[in-house]
Order: sequence, then C-alpha cells, then structure tokens
Amino acid sequence: MINMYEQKRVRTLINAVVVGLAASVAWTATARAADCPRKGTLGTSRILAVDAATYPRVGLKNFPQTLPLRDHEVVLTFDDGPWPPTTPKVLAALARECVHATFFLIGKPASEHPELARRIAAAGHTIGHHTWTHFGLMHMPPADAVEQIDHGISAVEMALHGVETTTPSTPFFRFPGFETTQATLDLLQSRGIVVFGTDLWAGDWNKMTPKYELRLLVDRLKVARKGIILLHDPQARTAAMLPAFLRYLRDNHYHIVHVVPGTSATDLSGAL
Repeated sequence: MINMYEQKRVRTLINAVVVGLAASVAWTATARAADCPRKGTLGTSRILAVDAATYPRVGLKNFPQTLPLRDHEVVLTFDDGPWPPTTPKVLAALARECVHATFFLIGKPASEHPELARRIAAAGHTIGHHTWTHFGLMHMPPADAVEQIDHGISAVEMALHGVETTTPSTPFFRFPGFETTQATLDLLQSRGIVVFGTDLWAGDWNKMTPKYELRLLVDRLKVARKGIILLHDPQARTAAMLPAFLRYLRDNHYHIVHVVPGTSATDLSGAL
C-alpha cells in the first residue's frame, strides 16, 4: 500500500509530466510557426485589423456588409470548439500550410479543455466567442441570453488568460445558429464587439462525406470568389476534408486573410 509521502511524490511526478507535455506542445507550435512561410505552402497573405466602429457586423449571409476582401481572398473561421478528437487535426492541417484562422470557441468546452484553447492561441490563431453552451438566444428570456454571452466570454478568457472577465481580449463574436435579436446586436455593438456572420459555408453540420463537403465548398467558392468561410472544427468530416481544401486554395491562387482586432479596419501587412 502506498503511503501518503509516496502518493505526494507520484502526484508531483504526474504534474511535472503534464507541465512538460504542455511546454512541448507550445514549443512545437512556436517552432512550426517560426518556420512559416515555407516554400510551397499556401501561407497567410495579409492581416486585417477589424473593429466594431467600422465593421460592427460582417457576413453577407446575415448582414448587408462584409469584410473588405479582394478577389480570391478568404477568411477561414471555425466554430464550436475546442474539441480534443478533431481540433488538433484542424490545427495540424493549418500549420502544414502556414495558415492562420479564427476560432469561435464555446465557453463550456473551453473551460473543460483549457490547454487546447491555449494551444489554438499559441499557434497564432485568433480566438473569438460563441456563447456558453451554444443554445439559440432568440427564444430565451433576454437576461438568459446576456448570461449565455457573458458566461461564454468569461470562460474563454479564463481558459486563455486565467482571468474571469466579460470584456473579451479579442472582441469578436458569432451567434449560435446566427440567431440574433436587436437587443443582443445592440448590446454587443455598445461593448465594441464585432459580430461575425459568414459569406459562405459547406453546411458541415449535415451528414456528408469529406469528399462531398469539399465539392460543395469549392463549388460555392467558385461562385463567391472570396469571403468569410464558416467551418466547424469538432466535425470529423471537416477535419478530414481540410487538407484537400487548403491544397485547392493554394493551387488555385487564393489568398488567406487573417483577421485580428484593431482600432480601425486596417491592412497591417499588405499582400505578400
């Protein structure tokens, strides 16, 4: 039988291993990012800083305006993570192509998997917010809708920075199911939070094969020619499809735009 002293030693050893693994993951992500851009990869062409004063709501499927993207420019966005079985596969595909994206995290899984939320941030991706539990806000009492928003933000901030706050370090938000009310839209605008809709999607919440999802996404992009793209990193079909889609973007001369928060909508780097 293990005595209390030996139990303490075992716990200390386990903690050291966990810390070491976390450090290894962070180092690997940093090293991979330092290698970018690499020859033959898709890469991230420019950085676009976006603020709520200039672009309070973006995405033509939901709002009258979208981001100021040029022909053959896309912004990759992922909803509903972090999810350990699939989010690392999405991160690996993005890292192989030196691509940065925006992840709209749900508060509850972020609080359950904070190390994965930090891994997304350590890889250089932008992290936005997607409520606490992904319930639709349109049909719940207004106070409950505000609680869903605030709890989601504070959970993600705690996972990333160890601080519970309803003031997001990255003031980007996407409504679950795009279910908005005028009151919630006004609330986020008053807080300086950009609301993201989308310009196109593959509908990856529906049952389909990765091959069919790729075809849908490519066909829709051929029509739109640019835009904010919505995908879901917890979907196994999307994680499986993503490497082929990134190759399609690379081979067909598309450019990745990485959105970050800013005091005005500004191109920080210019096309590379």
